[in-house]
This record gives sequence, C-alpha cells and structure tokens, in this order.
Amino acid sequence: MYKFKQNAEISIVDSPLVKENSFLNAPVEDCSLPLFTNVKDKLPSPIWEGHQKHIDTYYKAWEIAFGNLKKPAKDSGFVSNYIDAAFNNHIFMWDSCFMLMFGKYADRIFNFQKTLDNFYSHQHKDGFICRVISEEFGTDRFTRYDPSATGPEIMPWCEWEYYLNFGDKDRLEKVFPPLMAYHRWMKEHFTWQDGSYFSTGWGCGMDNIPRQSPEYDPRFSHGHMIWVDTCMQELLSCKVLIDMANTLGRKEFIDELTDERDLLENIINQKLWDEKTGFYYDLWKNGKHNMVRHIGGLWAFISGCADKEKADRLISYLNDENEFKTDVRVPTLSKSHSSYSPLGGYWCGSVWAPTNYMILKGLDKYGEFDLAHEIGVNYLDAVVDVCNDSGTLYENYAPEFANGKADRGNFSKPNFVGWTGIAPISVLFEYVFGIKPYAEQNKIVWQVNLLEKHGVEKYPFGKDGELTLVCEKRQSNDQTPKITFESNIPVELEIVWGNKDNKQSMIING
Repeated sequence: MYKFKQNAEISIVDSPLVKENSFLNAPVEDCSLPLFTNVKDKLPSPIWEGHQKHIDTYYKAWEIAFGNLKKPAKDSGFVSNYIDAAFNNHIFMWDSCFMLMFGKYADRIFNFQKTLDNFYSHQHKDGFICRVISEEFGTDRFTRYDPSATGPEIMPWCEWEYYLNFGDKDRLEKVFPPLMAYHRWMKEHFTWQDGSYFSTGWGCGMDNIPRQSPEYDPRFSHGHMIWVDTCMQELLSCKVLIDMANTLGRKEFIDELTDERDLLENIINQKLWDEKTGFYYDLWKNGKHNMVRHIGGLWAFISGCADKEKADRLISYLNDENEFKTDVRVPTLSKSHSSYSPLGGYWCGSVWAPTNYMILKGLDKYGEFDLAHEIGVNYLDAVVDVCNDSGTLYENYAPEFANGKADRGNFSKPNFVGWTGIAPISVLFEYVFGIKPYAEQNKIVWQVNLLEKHGVEKYPFGKDGELTLVCEKRQSNDQTPKITFESNIPVELEIVWGNKDNKQSMIING
C-alpha cells in the first residue's frame, strides 16, 4: 500500500519483474565528477577543414554538459552520478534520454547512461516510474494516475542506442526487467479500450501544441484522445524490447510484445492515418482526426509503422516550404497551421533537438540518408550560428531567420545542455560526417557526404575501441574517398559515397 495525506490508500499489484530490478536499494556511487578542463583532451576530436566555428560549438556543448554533472543528494535515493536537465532541479525522463544520446561519446570519461539508473532506482512495486523526480529529496512530482505522470516511454530506445554503440550485454541484462515492468504498467494504465495510448501536453513533452479538442486543456488533459506520438513511441518500445528479449534469450516476452506491436501498427494505420492528406493525426473522442500536422506524427519514421508509400508522402511534407521545410528545420508545428509562430512559440513551431534527432534516426530506417544529411547540416549550422553570436546553446530555436540569421526560439532557456548537445555532437558525427556505429556487428558504416577534409580522432567504439577516421578533401561526391582508418581493435569499416542515384561502397578491415 502507498499512503497519502488524509490516509487515502491505493492498492497496487506487485510486478514480478520489479523483483529483478537490481537498481532498487543499490549502493550509491561514490566517485568524483570530472572537470571539463581536465578531460577535454580525452574527448573525441572532430576535424572539419574550414569549419572552426562548428568545432568550437562542439567543445562548448561539452563544457556546459560537464558543468551540469551532479552527485546524488543524501536523501534523494539516487544511486548514480548523473547529468542534470538544466531546467529546475529535477530529473526528467524525456530530457535525460536525449541527453544520453550525445553523452555516449564521452562514456569512458563519465558514464552518462547511468543517469537512467536514478529512474530505475525509483521504480514502484507495480512497475510505475514517474517522469519527473526531485533531485533534492527523490520524490515523485506527480501521483501515479495523473495523466501527466509519466512518459514518453523512450528509455528502451535510449538503452538500445547505447547497446548499438558499445555492445554492453551486461547493461542490457540489468535494464531489461525494469524496462519491461514499466512497459507493462504503461499498457495497463495509459491505454483506451482498443489498446491505443493517451498522454497530455506535459506528459508527451510537447506542452502547448494546439492538438486538443477546444474544451480540453492542452497541457494537462488527455482529452479522451488517441495520441499519435504516444502510440508510435509505444510501438517503438515494443520493437526495441523484442530486440532486447531476443538478444538476452528472454523468449517468454516475445509473444506478448509481438501481439501488442501488431495491434498498435493496425491502430496507427487504420485509425490515425488520413489517406486524403497523407499524414498521421491524433484522433478526437468524436472519431475525427484533429487535422493538426505536428511533429508527433513523424514518430512514424523511427517506429517503422509506415509502408513506403506512406513514408514517401510524409517525406513530401518535410520538403514542402509551406509545411515543415522552414529556414531552420524541422519545426514542431506545420507552417500551414494558424498557431504556427515564425519565432517558435515553444512547441508551436520551434526547432528542438529531441524531435530533430528522432526524425534523423527515423529517416535512416527508410534509407533516406541524403535527406537526413541535408536536414542535419541545416540544423547544425543554425545552432552554430546562434552560438557564435551569443556564446551559448539554447533549449530551442526559431524556425525562421531573423534579419537573415538563425535565432533562438521564444521562451528558450540559455546554456541548455540539456538535450541541445545533440546538435553539435551527435548530429555532427552521425548526420553531417555520416559515421554510424554498430558494435554488435563490430562494424561502422560511414556515409561520406562532405567534400572538405573531415573526421574524428579518439572515436570510441565498443567497450575498448578507439578509432581514427579521417576523409581527405575531395573534388566531387563521386570521387572515391581517401580514408585514414586506425583502430586498436579489429573492426570493419564500410564506406558509402556518391550521388543519390550512383551510390558506391567499399569495405576496410582495421
């Protein structure tokens, strides 16, 4: 029983998976925090001829990030050192997952991934994990049945990305039970009768997108609506948990997850897709689409729910200057919507690191590497432009230029690393340079798109690998890259280059 004020009680059913959660009552990590000035030379070192401002922004992001590292407070119940969300002295599930998407590149200096340990250590007996937890006292900031209490469920994706980079099966074995218990809790408490999912503006992380029926509060109410992004995130979680279960030999969960995967794919494509306009929408309680084209519908890419025809129609929106192809890509609300703001308006058009990274990862799944590179370069240039003028990074950015230059978005916090570290670190390496690690295959795929000399020294790969990856200057996209490739471990490097209709590749074994 959990007791609240006035002796109110809530009955909960214990999850057997929570009994496998080794983070509960784990010993508290007791080690010092690294200082940026002491570790700068140990970080992966990017090379990009003629782009010193981009390199400077890369190191600025790390400087801010290392300044936000914290140790567990005495009464918090946290078990690991962590990176703070740089928001309000709480840890956030949504923010933390995306901060770790760039933190993986400094794993050997500070294990950013262990930030999530502090959520697992606060899992309730039935599997519930609150999305916001006080750093000082370790208390949940929402009660369990508040529709804003938790989500988005992207911790499995975050852990899987870590596994793809490092191949750490021991970590996977530890995190699978709390992740599976949490997924079951979400399925039990955040679904409608048909198995579709709901959230709120706060719960989904996109506070003020105008997606609700007018009688409901867009921030705090679920609106009796089927939430398109939440359904797609849960589909993604099903698929990732299936991959984890197969990797770990936990076959007892496969049928359960496969059944839900198939159900969600059917709901998303039968109920949330509008054939006339070619987009996925939220579904109001009256059975009608809200017809609001927002970035939540583009979780379709990374969840893999769209067939090629649907994906092509979604991609057309990314390339439409009246929809999502703004000066700075990608806005969170279509430019065609009446609430769209060229200054950003928070989630009414601003450009955000988490949603951009989600789109780029999703485009990979559909083989849209050239478009991902194009968007990645555009977004990174904007972040660097603002950092060069202001000396820092911001929470979000305006989708349209002010006086011909990129600008931070309205209501945007400064020094936000925070998830904006994704842009000058992860987007730089993965989508501008085009370097993608697959540790479980002992392989790196390098999509070479740039013509200038570029690459990375001290690139971390797997548990022990440190690589040098440098491409010399070229005259054209079709020119065969001249690559310097050094590695302290055996690893396969696949290099891909050429124009969209004339891709070429070669394999180098290091």
